[in-house]
Amino acid sequence: MINVLLADDQALVRAGFRALLDAQPDMTVVAEASDGAAAVRLAREHQPDVVLMDIRMPGTDGLTATRQMPAGPRVIILTTFELDEYVFEALRGGASGFLVKDTEPAELIQAVRVVAAGEALLSPSVTRRLIAEYASRAKEPLATSELDQLTEREREVLALVGTGMTNDEIAAKLFMSPATAKTHVSRTMMKLHARDRAQLVVIAYESGLVKPGWL
Repeated sequence: MINVLLADDQALVRAGFRALLDAQPDMTVVAEASDGAAAVRLAREHQPDVVLMDIRMPGTDGLTATRQMPAGPRVIILTTFELDEYVFEALRGGASGFLVKDTEPAELIQAVRVVAAGEALLSPSVTRRLIAEYASRAKEPLATSELDQLTEREREVLALVGTGMTNDEIAAKLFMSPATAKTHVSRTMMKLHARDRAQLVVIAYESGLVKPGWL
């Protein structure tokens, strides 16, 4: 069962999401929050698998709340606008991806399952455009010493993750098995202290391994 926490300041929006998610046989909404501070507190209390986080809320906003999330829950940012600079900052802060609020119900359900399984919402080209556009605005560039921890192969893999490639695509590109590609991705995440592939994509841009505008 996938446990979900809803964080949105609009009760009607939360009610709609709850009805949709609770109707799925493999999902349940364990708590609702109307602001970021409550979301962080309830995440610590209920330890959900996934948090659906509105980025704009009164008081503590979704960006701050994402940064303050305890280890464990994976955050999906909900936003009204696709190219929103706060979404990029949320990805840097640990979010696993984002969805616009007018996403089709089936896509939302699939997104929750994907993120709960440990993947990141990086497939839509708009996500990569967003990262490419705002990576240059990063306030704290990645230290060169951190990249020095990676082997040459791991740097290659990081660059390919940054272009949005899946493990299978990386394996084909570098003439290795998908299992080996997955191992390289996992080791790279561990060395760079990245929560998931979304943060690896951000790091790839910030480090200059992938240049904005490649799309």
